[in-house]
Amino acid sequence: MATNPMQRKARLSFFLGMFLMLLITGSIIALLILRLNTYIQKDNEEKDLLIKVAVLKEDVKSGQIITKDMLQDDVEVNKKTLPENAIGKSDMIKNYYLKDKEGNELKTRYDEDGNATLYINKDGKDYDVIQEKIDKQDRYFIQDDNGNKQYIELNNIPIVAKVNMLKNTVLTRETITQGNDTTSDDVRKQEYNVIVLPTQIQTGDYIDIRLSLPTGEDYIVVSKKEIEIPELGDTTSTSTIWVNLTEDEILLMNSAIVDAFRMDGSKLYATTYTEPGIQQASDVTYVPRQEVWDLIRTDENVVEEAYNYLNQRYFGENNYGSTQRNRVNSNIQNNETTEANLKSKIQESITKSQEERKTYLNSLSGE
Repeated sequence: MATNPMQRKARLSFFLGMFLMLLITGSIIALLILRLNTYIQKDNEEKDLLIKVAVLKEDVKSGQIITKDMLQDDVEVNKKTLPENAIGKSDMIKNYYLKDKEGNELKTRYDEDGNATLYINKDGKDYDVIQEKIDKQDRYFIQDDNGNKQYIELNNIPIVAKVNMLKNTVLTRETITQGNDTTSDDVRKQEYNVIVLPTQIQTGDYIDIRLSLPTGEDYIVVSKKEIEIPELGDTTSTSTIWVNLTEDEILLMNSAIVDAFRMDGSKLYATTYTEPGIQQASDVTYVPRQEVWDLIRTDENVVEEAYNYLNQRYFGENNYGSTQRNRVNSNIQNNETTEANLKSKIQESITKSQEERKTYLNSLSGE
């Protein structure tokens, strides 16, 4: 049946309108899908930026041991807002979960005044965990109903706050330390490049620094210290370590270095702990030179505790220190090339320090 021009025009207008509506609707749907995909992609990117970090539940004082129960669970934060040295969840599990050898977890409780106390639950009963120093080493014990001490061994080295921190603080590697040797006022970071290092040593390892003499004698100079290997641009130093030492330990190292330099065939070397969390620190067996001891007695920076410790260990009633020091002196005096070795090896150390310093500075300037 033939249609008149008006009907054809109306039909054409209808189809044109439908086409335009479908086009607009399709454009809107495509735009919505694009925006939805963009939102999903952005959401996924933001989720990828979320990391779990260690966040405090309570205020913490400098020198306080941090236990796992003091940390909030599963706190996710955008890593763009955090420093690179923030402590992550994997580190939390490794470093903060303190137990005794029987598997009982150490926890922290606070009294009404906000004072913190370590405690442990054994056989359904809570016991305060008390810390004390024996030969400069931290030991922990509980007391039974009769007041008798029962020493406990921890599965890990406690994490200690370096500074005061408030609740909801994100922990960083600059705010905590493993062990408590950096809480003393006389602790300084020292750099050494005269120590023979194990092939696979790395930052975070715990070491003893020992002095080996050509006679076969071997002395422990510094015991159980965490070390850091400096980065020289994109290269890790092969000979230099950083270590935190107290004033008396610095003086012991200075004396041992001179002894090693003056004896041909002697060396200072490092040995690593295989399980530092459960291994006790070795006893220091090296005895300082008399000149160094005189400095320890007169230097006002040496804390009273260090003075008393060295005085008892090296110059106590049994005269152990004098006997041992005389043996070292005898070995030095019997070596004819002591002065030549001292001069050449000191210069060798200085040159090595200058070369590594130059490499580091060049890396900063982009050369």
